[in-house]
Amino acid sequence: MLMLMGQANPQPIPLLPAICTGEIRKAPGRTEFQRGVLTLNNDGVWTVHATGNQGSGVLRSMSEANCFIVLSESCGNVAKGETVQVQIMDSLI
Repeated sequence: MLMLMGQANPQPIPLLPAICTGEIRKAPGRTEFQRGVLTLNNDGVWTVHATGNQGSGVLRSMSEANCFIVLSESCGNVAKGETVQVQIMDSLI
């Protein structure tokens, strides 16, 4: 995508570990990028929660999100308190 936007040699977008503050439902078998809200808590720890309905036509969740929660192909449901990987959207635009 970045090459299509005119960047000659785009760098990989780094992943950041964050603690999930709610449950995320996902079936293993494919990688998913769920929209999320990333915040830094009072202890200096990154936390994230999904924006809710992840349907492609749900504009509310797209407008609220500031990151993607990256869930690998082998990952199933994520429990509250588990560590997940996120991509911050600021670096994408």
